[in-house]
Amino acid sequence: MTRITLTEAQLRLPELIASLKPGEEVEIFSGDLTVARLIGELKPLRKPRQPGSAIGTLTIVSEDETHLEDFRDYMP
Repeated sequence: MTRITLTEAQLRLPELIASLKPGEEVEIFSGDLTVARLIGELKPLRKPRQPGSAIGTLTIVSEDETHLEDFRDYMP
């Protein structure tokens, strides 16, 4: 863990943020007290969802009236 003073952090904040690796910590202190801690974001475990990525994976049969009877109470 890297430690820097509050004054140095104020001067170099954009550089500090850009150089953080995932999970890496930078401790910011003033005097003897830790006042803040920057932590690099961990990468997401999966790719973000993409609209339309499931096109063609679902088939709806329009003539399937028997299953609709179960939902008759909920339909207008």
